[in-house]
Amino acid sequence: MEYVPTVVPHYVLCADCGTPIEPNSANLCIACLRNTVDITEGIPKQSSINFCRNCSRYLSPPQSWVSCELESRELLSICLRKLRGLAKVRLIDASFVWTEPHSKRIRVKLSIQKEVFTSTILQQIFEVEYIVSHGQCPDCTRLAAKNMWKASVQVRQKVNHKRTFLFLEQLILRHNAHKDTVSIKEAKDGLDFFYVQRSHAIKMCEFLAAVTPVRTKGSEQLLSTDTHSGTSSYKFTYSVEIAPICKDDLVCIPIKQARALSNINPLTICTRISNSLQLIDPTTLHSVDLPSTVYWRDPFPTLAAASDLIEFLILDVEPTGPTRGKYVLADAQVTFANSTTQHEVSDEGGRDSIFHTRTHLGAILQPGDTVLGYLLSRANFNNDAFETLEPSRIPDVILVKKTYPNRRKKNRTRNWKLKSIAIEAEDVPSTGADKVQGRGAFGRRGGLDQQKVEKDYEMFLRELEEDPELRGSINLYKAATATAAAVPGADVSMSSGAWGTNTSGGAKGRRGAKKAFAMEVEDDGMGEEAAGGATIEETDDEDDEDFPDIELDELLDGFNEMAVKDDAPGGEEVDEDDVE
Repeated sequence: MEYVPTVVPHYVLCADCGTPIEPNSANLCIACLRNTVDITEGIPKQSSINFCRNCSRYLSPPQSWVSCELESRELLSICLRKLRGLAKVRLIDASFVWTEPHSKRIRVKLSIQKEVFTSTILQQIFEVEYIVSHGQCPDCTRLAAKNMWKASVQVRQKVNHKRTFLFLEQLILRHNAHKDTVSIKEAKDGLDFFYVQRSHAIKMCEFLAAVTPVRTKGSEQLLSTDTHSGTSSYKFTYSVEIAPICKDDLVCIPIKQARALSNINPLTICTRISNSLQLIDPTTLHSVDLPSTVYWRDPFPTLAAASDLIEFLILDVEPTGPTRGKYVLADAQVTFANSTTQHEVSDEGGRDSIFHTRTHLGAILQPGDTVLGYLLSRANFNNDAFETLEPSRIPDVILVKKTYPNRRKKNRTRNWKLKSIAIEAEDVPSTGADKVQGRGAFGRRGGLDQQKVEKDYEMFLRELEEDPELRGSINLYKAATATAAAVPGADVSMSSGAWGTNTSGGAKGRRGAKKAFAMEVEDDGMGEEAAGGATIEETDDEDDEDFPDIELDELLDGFNEMAVKDDAPGGEEVDEDDVE
């Protein structure tokens, strides 16, 4: 049997406290070693961090400003880069210690290791306190000095409505394309975006070209020249023109251009707008994708816009085929849905109010449905391309899309909201909260007809409700149910976008709605006549069964609602930040 010697550990006494320990280079125990050596020496326990209140950004060394939330990884990275001496130790862990958001203090707990002696590694935990110093970033300083922008993007569309810019606003928000914008002003036919750097303006032009059919022109203005260094200062302006064709518009393509586009029928409907125009012939289902570069070589105007649509009632529909995607060719028999429109057409010499037409909506139309279309038999267009068409090939009616009049008659509260860019029209910096809940840059100029702008916005909301494909490209947010919205008779619009929350009726409307609700409860459902002699009207119209409702899974969280404070003066709306 082989003999195995037993290893007996050797111990020495600690040089300070006399505790038996295993030998090390310092001959000190762990407790005495920590009391003798401080590995945090050279690392400051207090520092400062710069914060711009106008744009809600922090200064990241050396000279870049970054937007980040409290207790985020980005903010922790900025805090660690502010500390000197971390390069001499090994960082094990770093985390935030909770402080009051308004305390202007940020505390970070750090765990570090360092080799103090040969084969002796010491670990220590300590806290660093950062004082938040408020100031202005260079961008906000130039903005406060007025006219200190270096580049601007002027976006224009020569149409009589704002629906294109309302949709463009939502695309900008979804892709965060406005993060470098320092100011937005509303112009006559569009918006002006201002930037501190030329590269930011070029980036916005590239984004606009990717989502809309545009053409861009650039110009520059010389501000100053240094003859000694040979450097010059310029202001750059980019003019971006959006094609004056919108969704559901009727266009007549010139004959020569129509033949080049796979010989499509010149009379077409615009079904979708992206970086190209998607046109379809409703009588043959022949569709074409017209790129913006091809369109701007020989641009053509619209023949009729969405404001010229007339409501028709489907008397009979018979699908005939073929089928292409979601479109099915069908023969339809229609008449006027509005007696007023029928009377006006009859006064102009119309004898027959029943029209036979061919439509691409055979998959969704049923007898009794209401559709919007263009009446061409009584129209007079000043268009050269339209005059070259053979009269026998021009239909009396072109149906565009199905509509839901019963849905519009009912005063329903929308369960969703839209965010807004919310940068003021004036050159005034906005806070981070205003960028989420502000009124936006649309409809703020005094020269604009506010009622017309609100009408365009309501049409835009209806398009989102009725077109699932359209709302799939933007972000919709959940809206908390307001108290007044659940009361019969209350008129509260829960949709917020370019003008923010719009509450109709004010305090009187809310109080009147609550009173009507109380009277209905007293009646306890015994009849239509409530207590006090008030009569509650009920709508007999049935809801549209095939209406494409917006489901909850399509909505996103994260929208900060406007609080309604009943005890506020006049019952007006106040921000949550003002409610204590």
